[in-house]
Amino acid sequence: MTEGSTNGAFLRLEDVHKSFGDLHVLRGVNMDVNRGEVVCVIGPSGSGKSTLLRCINLLEPPEQGHIYLEGREITGAKGAADDEGGIDFVRRRVGMVFQQFNLFPHMSAMGNVTLGPLKVLERKGSDVRPKAEALLKRVGMEAKVNEYPDRLSGGQQQRVAIARALAMDPHVMLFDEVTSALDPELVKEVLDVMRELAEEGMTMVVVTHEMHFAREVAHKVFFMDGGVVVEEGKPADVLENPQQERTKQFLGLVLEH
Repeated sequence: MTEGSTNGAFLRLEDVHKSFGDLHVLRGVNMDVNRGEVVCVIGPSGSGKSTLLRCINLLEPPEQGHIYLEGREITGAKGAADDEGGIDFVRRRVGMVFQQFNLFPHMSAMGNVTLGPLKVLERKGSDVRPKAEALLKRVGMEAKVNEYPDRLSGGQQQRVAIARALAMDPHVMLFDEVTSALDPELVKEVLDVMRELAEEGMTMVVVTHEMHFAREVAHKVFFMDGGVVVEEGKPADVLENPQQERTKQFLGLVLEH
């Protein structure tokens, strides 16, 4: 196992850069997330927030910098160098819920939730199904276990997506604007599930425009713009008493609505 200078951080990003062609999306991001913390990442569209999450779970490996998970570097040659490949290490520990649900349309809610444990973790169906039923009940979807995505509302699909991620027993959960595609009346049901996870001590990195959620649930808030972290700190400090002019401008626009 490759150890890093994480100073006890559960998840650490050091000088992370990511480009797509000539577009330099992340320009040296640093971030520490402790075990059991909820970190909310806020900022305007195009600031690099979603790319940041995709780098953490290696959907988009960064070109420069280092990411450590549980003391092990998961980026670059070091990340894939030992007896458990870096991608596999990450997939078994990092769950992600996307903005657009990404459920498999040809599978029921139960099929979506059981697929990962059966195929990736190679668990027995007799073990997987009871746990999947418990997870679907946990997110309020016990009455919809046999329904297919096209028969579910957006909020219901998103709750199934959360259950699907939890079925892999993740050590950290990433949420990418998971309420932005939902009708306003469906937002609360998804945020309530996320609040419960936070209360249970799940380590979470949440990209969100839901400022009330960030204020109430987060331990730390990071404001990003132009691919860098402009300001970070406790929610009360960043959201109510920002020090940087760019943060003040953004919050002035967001909190007016």
